[in-house]
Amino acid sequence: MSVTVLVGGGRDEVEVRAALVPFVKALEGGEAVSVVADEGDGVDLDRWAGVLSDAASVRHVVVTEGRPLAADDLDGAAGVFVAGGLTPLYARLVVPARDALAGLPYAGFSAGAAIAAERAIVGGWRVGDLEVCSEDAGEDLDELTVVDGLGRTTSAVDVHAAQWGTVTRALHAVRLGLVPQAWAIDEHTAVVLDAGEARVVGAGAAHRLTPAGGRVLVESVRG
Repeated sequence: MSVTVLVGGGRDEVEVRAALVPFVKALEGGEAVSVVADEGDGVDLDRWAGVLSDAASVRHVVVTEGRPLAADDLDGAAGVFVAGGLTPLYARLVVPARDALAGLPYAGFSAGAAIAAERAIVGGWRVGDLEVCSEDAGEDLDELTVVDGLGRTTSAVDVHAAQWGTVTRALHAVRLGLVPQAWAIDEHTAVVLDAGEARVVGAGAAHRLTPAGGRVLVESVRG
């Protein structure tokens, strides 16, 4: 499979651009298609153009409820970048085009990183009556929710790990067997999947969660 770059979010353009370097290299001078979901109040395309400014060419595709990503949107693309926003919305609008994305280099930012997994953590802040992260990180969902994703990795992905406290949400997803394992990725940090290997780049850490004899092992990996 082509390179996959999973960015945990962040607002510092310079740091995000640095995390995206492996994706830009994989484009080999070709066009990046930037997929941005409109939640109903418009989109900030300048932001996404900024983080992708090291690419030779960028074409934005705005998806909305009723207008999901289509295979034709990717014609001529050397790679695909999926932006951030409301993760359940991105899952609804992008995952149906999974087959069209399969052979292309891929970068996901926040929501775009979360939906890259085979089984994607899209939000929620409770498991029953147990709080597993802040309600502010719930993505407008109450119960911890896992749905089908793009299948770029068998590890689930949670984002804004240190900043939003989502390591515990990923931990409970693994503990309950909702996902086989997970990465919880800090802002301005990326997990790069290439040639069957994973490496961490950027300013923060990525926290790998794996089941271990009825417990969950958490390993924090720096770039």
